[in-house]
Amino acid sequence: MENSDSNNIAAVIFDLDGTLLNTEQLTKNILKEFLAKYGKVQDNEKDKKRLGVTFNESSLAIVNDYELPLTPEEFGQEIIPMYHGKWLQAKALPGANRLMKHLHEHGVPFALASNSLRKNIDGKISHRDGWKERFSVILGSDQVKSGKPSPDIFLEAAKRMGVDPSNCLVIEDSLVGVKAGKAAGMKVVAVPSLQIEIDSYSIADSILHSLLEFQPELWGLPHFRDWIDNALPIEPIHLSGVFSNGLLQIYADNGPSVLPDQIWGLYIGWAKFDGQKVSKAVISLGWSLGCCKSKRKIGNILNNLDIVDEDKSSADASLNMPPFSKESLRNFLQGHTDEDNFAP
Repeated sequence: MENSDSNNIAAVIFDLDGTLLNTEQLTKNILKEFLAKYGKVQDNEKDKKRLGVTFNESSLAIVNDYELPLTPEEFGQEIIPMYHGKWLQAKALPGANRLMKHLHEHGVPFALASNSLRKNIDGKISHRDGWKERFSVILGSDQVKSGKPSPDIFLEAAKRMGVDPSNCLVIEDSLVGVKAGKAAGMKVVAVPSLQIEIDSYSIADSILHSLLEFQPELWGLPHFRDWIDNALPIEPIHLSGVFSNGLLQIYADNGPSVLPDQIWGLYIGWAKFDGQKVSKAVISLGWSLGCCKSKRKIGNILNNLDIVDEDKSSADASLNMPPFSKESLRNFLQGHTDEDNFAP
């Protein structure tokens, strides 16, 4: 949902991990591997409570929670090198590049305010083309008195941009960050990195499944102009798995192609079956949420009641338009399939 009666937003402040970059899912097994060296078993519930906190706070909590024979400083020195390689593999979350490019082109200043240490922020974004140059301000938790949920980092970002806090919009994935934004007197859009926790974000002014749902005009910002009829061109999302009875079972994957929680909705494109034939595909991605657990819901155009006939027809028409046609994808698919294997 995105509801706003505010039309005076002059600047945007982004979180990083889980908001712009898919670092959290990509690195989720590092702590498990680290703890195994000390004969400890990871507790996922404890991990959820640390989502969004500063590195120093997280280090102290982990050492205490697992009774590690280390100081928080020693823990940090041992585990940080394990993260570096993964950070370089992290991909931008859906809609992140699109939104930042849009704001930059329209002269809307935007800042990066993360609970990560500043040197770690640099390590995560240094290889992202144009990111560091486009941010008006970049702040880590070690550059302010207190990290989130304290409002300090957001207030400092607004101060450095020369924008009143009431005219700033915060975009966050963690509840800790949402609380910090509200404490700073700013409007807050939540894009939860854990969809199963979405009900906990009611204090946010708006809750989205992904940045692709963000509507800048609701905040007094320039409209997007990139929709083509009822379809939005986006960066490719790669899925692989077993296709059976009209359903796709994706492979469990902790690598760079891991599917982020924020992938949600109806997606159209092209799928390669059995490593050969390429056909039109419509994929419905969502979550089946229960009281005790959740799982991905993935369906496709061939056999899925979640995709209504109107959406199937719209998707089929979109894939016949030049921007989405198989002809426009030949360069992209070259090396993945032969042209003769396209199916209408």
